[in-house]
Amino acid sequence: HGGDVNATDHTGQTALHWSAVRGAVQVAELLLQEGARVDATDMYGYQPTHVAAQYGQTAFLCHVISKWNADPDVPDNDGRSPLHWAAYKGFADSIRLLLFLDAYRGRQDKEGGCTPLHWAAIRGNLEACTVLVQAGKKEDLMITDNTGLTPAQLAAEKNHRQVSFFLVVAATASNGNARRLLEKRWDGNSPLGKLSKLGLAPFLWFMILLLLLIYTNSVVLASNLPKLTTGIGALAWLGFLLATGGLVLFYRCSKKDPGYIRMNIHDPQTIKDDVGTINFISFLTPLQEPLLKIELNNPALLSGNWTQLCATCKIIRPIRAKHCSTCDRCVEQFDHHCPWVSNCVGKKNKWDFFLFLLLEVLAMLITGGVTLARVLSDPSAPSSFGSWISYVASNHVGALSFLLVEFCLFFSVAVLTVIQASQISRNITTNEMANALRYSYLRGPGGGFRNPYDHGCKRNCSDFLVKGYNEDIECHEEDTTPRQEGISMMQMQRSSNTQNGNGHVSIDVNPIHKSQSAHAHSSNCSHKP
Repeated sequence: HGGDVNATDHTGQTALHWSAVRGAVQVAELLLQEGARVDATDMYGYQPTHVAAQYGQTAFLCHVISKWNADPDVPDNDGRSPLHWAAYKGFADSIRLLLFLDAYRGRQDKEGGCTPLHWAAIRGNLEACTVLVQAGKKEDLMITDNTGLTPAQLAAEKNHRQVSFFLVVAATASNGNARRLLEKRWDGNSPLGKLSKLGLAPFLWFMILLLLLIYTNSVVLASNLPKLTTGIGALAWLGFLLATGGLVLFYRCSKKDPGYIRMNIHDPQTIKDDVGTINFISFLTPLQEPLLKIELNNPALLSGNWTQLCATCKIIRPIRAKHCSTCDRCVEQFDHHCPWVSNCVGKKNKWDFFLFLLLEVLAMLITGGVTLARVLSDPSAPSSFGSWISYVASNHVGALSFLLVEFCLFFSVAVLTVIQASQISRNITTNEMANALRYSYLRGPGGGFRNPYDHGCKRNCSDFLVKGYNEDIECHEEDTTPRQEGISMMQMQRSSNTQNGNGHVSIDVNPIHKSQSAHAHSSNCSHKP
């Protein structure tokens, strides 16, 4: 009749617990089909989901949660959920999955009052902190543990300066790198709220219009300069028309949807914290059960591409999409967020952005050349260089000011245009260039850089100019998550780790006493990395 699939060892662990250590999905499926309890707990209150989170076995977590209805947010005896453990160990993929399934971010453990973000900060794991902060609210950053310390203060205490700086900036920023959708500093319909959404776009718009006005009055129609010839006049007005066309494209780029992916908002924590925003959420997208567990059968996740999970938007995004922390939305073929156009640059507006840059560069070349030619052709100007400079500065102030400003702007805009053109010719985005070493789909079999979307310069450019974007080809990431050696279960330790005779780490419930003010808890979780 075979063995008992729910038989336990001396710690109360079943075979399913041990399969979770190795992430043996097929073994777990066989055990569960034979009647193994998915909610079996050991002496520490660990269920298989806790163990999988301890070892970063995201595929195992996904399988038992989506198919066997395992609880992704159940606490152990110390009040720690799988999210606590994933954050403590720094497994960002497991964190994404658990947050995607609405794991409670603000749960504080029993002993120390630590949230998952506290534990990620204690261990100094920047990626884990980033995922937790982006998916959370600003209030998550202000939660204090039993000693009154925030995650940022804990990171500073442990000398994790980069993590501490990130958390401090996130907590003090207007959006806190959190969900601006649900916590507006100002009413979005108020004048101040509308102005805050415009960013730097009005300033750039005003600057271009002012330059065009100066150019028209001080160069093209200037009474103290010789009359325009037919050729120079045609060039002068061509530059004006190119700059005006650039303004139209600038407006389109600012107002156009850059490729936002529809959000699948279903966050009971946020709704519970801010009931007054329910009507706003309902307007954006209906509050209905998003069937997240069904979404977990997405081929991208089945192939191990966990970075495609967006815990903020609650979607499985395309592989080249990215969540913009400024817009707080996932953008298809995300290139970058441009503060000057106050919008993301993505799949649906990159064509407008590039042509805007191109037209403005051409306009600056033409108008700058026309201005210089007009000033040099002034018959009243003296011949010596010093006298000529003094004469131009006093008699052609507008033209000289226009030249100086254009000279400063031209090189930066021209460099940006060349970079964008180069990337378009290779069908790669600014975001992908900046993260080429991080994104596994940009690595070839030998580990070197390989762009799977590059179809050659001719096709890349023609597709972009005709369609306005480049098509993606299917590409699957390989699971590069390192496997943990050994099969012993884990305990969060605050002090020394004492091994018992059976290979498990024993619990130390004695607090750490320090001569100075420190983060001392009576928990069995160590603040020592």
